[in-house]
Amino acid sequence: MERSFVVTGAGGGVGRALVDRLVADGGVVALDLDEPALAWIATHPAAARIVAVCGDATDESVTEEAADRAESLAPLAGWVNNAAVFRDAALHTSPAGMVLEIITANLALTLVGCATAVRRLLAAGHGGAIVNVSSHQGQRPVRGAMPYATAKGAVESLTRALAVDHGPDGILGERRRARLDQHGAVRVTSRRPRARRREPDRSGDGPAAPPRPGRPTG
Repeated sequence: MERSFVVTGAGGGVGRALVDRLVADGGVVALDLDEPALAWIATHPAAARIVAVCGDATDESVTEEAADRAESLAPLAGWVNNAAVFRDAALHTSPAGMVLEIITANLALTLVGCATAVRRLLAAGHGGAIVNVSSHQGQRPVRGAMPYATAKGAVESLTRALAVDHGPDGILGERRRARLDQHGAVRVTSRRPRARRREPDRSGDGPAAPPRPGRPTG
C-alpha cells in the first residue's frame, strides 16, 4: 500500500537525509522554514514524490498544510519531528525570559507536529508512527547548551506520554537520536516507549510514573 510521510527541518543535514530515505517507501512532504534550503528537491531523482512546504513548524496552519499535502499523495503513515532551534543562552548572562523562549521554541516544534499527526492518524483510523528526533543532551547535557538540553529532555518525556495516551490507538511514538556519518548517511539509535493501558491512579500520590523505555529497535 502506498504511504506518505512528513519530515520537519528537511532543508539539510539529518532532515534531508531522512527525506531521502523515506521517499523509497512513499511520498514525502519536506517542511522547512528556509525556502532556499529546499531547493535540493528539484534535482532529486525522486522529486516527483517529494513535496516542499515552506513555513514555521510551530504554526498549526503550516503543519495542517503539510498533512493535507501528504494525504494528497497517499495515506499518512508517519511524521518525523526533526526541526530544532540551535541557540544557547546562560542563566547568569541572559534574562530568564529569553532562556524560556528558546526552550519553548524547541519544544513547540515537536509538540505542534505531534498534535497534527495524532489528529490526522486518529481520523484516518489506521494508526501510524510519530518519530521525535532527540539528542544525547536529552540525557547528558553538555556545558553551555542548557536551553537545548532542557527542551530535548522535555521532548523525550513527551514521547513517553504520547505512547501511553495513543499507543492503544495504534499510534507508535519513538524518540530517535540521529546523526550523519562522514559519508552523509543517517545513523540512528531508537527507543520506542512501551504503550500501556490507561488506568486510573489509585495510589493517592499523584499521576502514575511514565513507562520505562523499551529496548533499542535500531
